[in-house]
Amino acid sequence: MQSAEAKGYNQPMAEDILYPRFAERRLVEALEDSPVVLIQGPRQCGKTTLAQLVCTSQYSPEGNRRSGRRSGIPEDYIYFSFDDEVVRAGAEADPLGFVAELPGRVILDEVQRVPALFAALKLEVDRRRLPGRFLLTGSSNVLQTPALSDSLAGRMETVRLHPLAQCELQGGPDSTRGADWSPGFLDSLFGRGFESGRTERLGSALIERVVSGGYPAALARPAGRRRANWYRNFLDAQLERDIPEIARIRSLDVLPRLMRHAAVQTATLFNLSELAAPFQVSRTTVRDYVTLLERVFLLEKLPPWHSNRLKRLIKTPKLHLGDTGLACTLLGVGAADLTVDRTLLGQMLETFAYQELRRQASWHADPVSFYHFRDRDGAEVDIVLERGARALAGVEIKAGATVKAADFRALRKLKAAAGSRFSNGVVLYDGETSVRFDEGLYAIPLRLLWEMS
Repeated sequence: MQSAEAKGYNQPMAEDILYPRFAERRLVEALEDSPVVLIQGPRQCGKTTLAQLVCTSQYSPEGNRRSGRRSGIPEDYIYFSFDDEVVRAGAEADPLGFVAELPGRVILDEVQRVPALFAALKLEVDRRRLPGRFLLTGSSNVLQTPALSDSLAGRMETVRLHPLAQCELQGGPDSTRGADWSPGFLDSLFGRGFESGRTERLGSALIERVVSGGYPAALARPAGRRRANWYRNFLDAQLERDIPEIARIRSLDVLPRLMRHAAVQTATLFNLSELAAPFQVSRTTVRDYVTLLERVFLLEKLPPWHSNRLKRLIKTPKLHLGDTGLACTLLGVGAADLTVDRTLLGQMLETFAYQELRRQASWHADPVSFYHFRDRDGAEVDIVLERGARALAGVEIKAGATVKAADFRALRKLKAAAGSRFSNGVVLYDGETSVRFDEGLYAIPLRLLWEMS
C-alpha cells in the first residue's frame, strides 16, 4: 500500500476559517481522551473543515488559524476520504489490511460509506490504544446501527456538529468578539435568570436569518435564487446517493416529495397518516423513510415531555426540519412570503429557535435533552429543555413584537408540573425589552438567544 502522501490524500488545510465553531473545544478534548473520535452531522455542515483545522501540529486554539504555536497534537493527521472511489474500494476489499497500514494518526472522512471498517478499527485500537489515533467523520447517524456503534463501545467519543448556529455566524470574520466569547443563553436559562434591559428589534432581519439557514456553502452564495439552488442540489445529492447507500429504497421518487410534505409539517405534531396520504406506498414504508431521513439529519422528531403530576398530556412527537434554509427552499418561499404568511412564519421561527438551541446545547458543558409539552386543553410549550435529573426549563416562541401575561399560561403549567426542578421559563419574541413577568418567567427578545454573553 502506497503512503498517503504518495497517493495525495494529505489535503492542505485552508489558512483561514470564516466562522468559529464552538464544538472545537469539545473536539480537542475528545482527541486527548479517546482513541477514536467521530464528528457526526449532516453533509456540508463543516465536519471536514473542523477536522483539518484542529488536526495539525501547528494548530492553535486561539484565533482559529495556524499560528506556529504547537498544541498537544504531536503530528499532522493524514487525510483519507471515502468519497474517493479508489480509497473506498481498497478499504472494502481488505478492511484489516487497510487499517493496519494507516499512518500514525488519520482523518477518515465519510466513514459510514465503509461499514466493515468499524470492526477493523476495534482490533487496531485494542492492539495499540493511543488517544486521538483515529478521527472519523460521518454524515449519517452510525450510532443508530447497533453493529457499528457496539463495535467501538468504550473506544469512541462522538462530537455532534450541526450547521452554523447564529452565535457562530455572529463571530464571523468581521466580528469584534474575542476568541474566548461564548453564548450565555443556556447558562441564564438554567441559572439565575435574565436581567431587564432593552435591545434593538430585528424585524425583517430576523426573517432573513430564518430563510438563510446555517449551511456554510449556502451562506457563501448571494441570497435568493443562487442560494436556493445550492439547497436543492444539496438535497438531491443526499436523496440520490447517501440514503440508497444505507438502505434499499423501492420508491426513490417518493423521498423529495416526502421532504416537501415534512417541510409543511415542521414545528407541528408528527402525523404519519397526513405524510403518507399523497403517496401510493404504505404508512409503514413512509415511516421507514422518515427514519432514514432522520439518520442523515434532514429531519428530527422532538419527543413529548411526561410528568406523573399531569395525566392529560399529548404523547405525540413534534416534527422539525434540520435547517430552516432547507425548509424554505423546499416550500419555495422567501423572506417576502414569510412576512405575509404569519402562520408559516410562526412554524419556521419555532424550528429556527429550536435548531439554535440544539446547536448551542451540542457544545454546552452539561448534556441537555429536548422535548415539547402539550396537554389536551391546548396548553403548549414549544421547547422543554432538561439538564440531567436536576433542572428543567421551557421556551415559547412568538413571531410578534409584544408579549402578554396570557402567553405564559402553558409555561405556568409546566412550572407547576416540574416543581422544584423548574429553573426558568422564557417567551422569545421579536421585541425590544427583556422583562420579568413572574418568578422564573421572562419575556426575552429573540436576538438575545445568540447574542447574550
